[in-house]
Amino acid sequence: MGTVFSFDVRGGESGAVRAALAAAVASLHRVDERFSTYRADSQVSRLARGEITERECAYEVAEVLALGAEAERVSEGWFSLRHGGSLDPTGIVKGWAAERAARRIAAAGADAVSVNGGGDVQVLGAPGPRRPWRVGVSDPSCPGALAAVVSSAGRAGLAVATSGTAERGAHITDPRTGRPAVTDLVAVTVVAPELTWADCWATAAFARGSRAGLAWLESLPGVEALMITADGTARSTSGLAAHLD
Repeated sequence: MGTVFSFDVRGGESGAVRAALAAAVASLHRVDERFSTYRADSQVSRLARGEITERECAYEVAEVLALGAEAERVSEGWFSLRHGGSLDPTGIVKGWAAERAARRIAAAGADAVSVNGGGDVQVLGAPGPRRPWRVGVSDPSCPGALAAVVSSAGRAGLAVATSGTAERGAHITDPRTGRPAVTDLVAVTVVAPELTWADCWATAAFARGSRAGLAWLESLPGVEALMITADGTARSTSGLAAHLD
C-alpha cells in the first residue's frame, strides 16, 4: 500500500495474541496483492480491465466495493471508487485493512491495540488503568509539530484519519472533474469510531472544501473533525473539543 504499518499491542495471552498479530500482518500483504492498482496482476487491476468478474475475486473485493458504494451514497458522491473512469478503491482500502487488523488482534484477547497505517490510526481498548490512547495530529504548516492530540478516554475504540496535501501533494481527486481537488484546505482530520469510515470521510470532506465539508461532517453521527486551511486557519466540528487531550 505504499506506506508503513505499525502495531502497539498490550496484554492478553501471548500465544494467541502473537498468532493474531502474525495473521494480521499477513492479511495486510494479501490486501496489497489483491487491491493494489500498481500491480498489473492484482485482482482489482484485472477486474478493472474486464479480465475477471467480481464473483471470481476474493470475497474481500466484494466487501470493499460494497463499502465504497455506501461511502459514495453517504458522501453524496464526493467519495468515489472510480477515478478517470477506472476502478480505484485505494481511498477506502487502507483504513478498512488497518481497522480489520486491529479488530483481529483484539478478538484474540489483547487488552489494547493500536494500528497505524501511514498516519491513520485505529485504537481499541486502553493501554493502562486510567490511561487512554493519545493520537497526535500533525500540523501541516510546521513539520514535526502537532496541531492537536486526540484522546480515546471513555471510549472502547477510536479512529483518527487525515487527508491533505502536506505529505503527498495534490493527490485527492474531485469526483466531478476527475482532476485534483482544488479547495482552501491543506488538511482534514476526522475522528470516528471506525477507521474505514474516518478515512473515507476525511477524503470526501477535503474534496468539498472547508465550508461545505465542515457542514457535511457536522451532520454525521459520531463524527468530529479538525480542518486546517491554506492560510493556517483551524476550523472544527462542534463536538471535537470533547475528544481532545
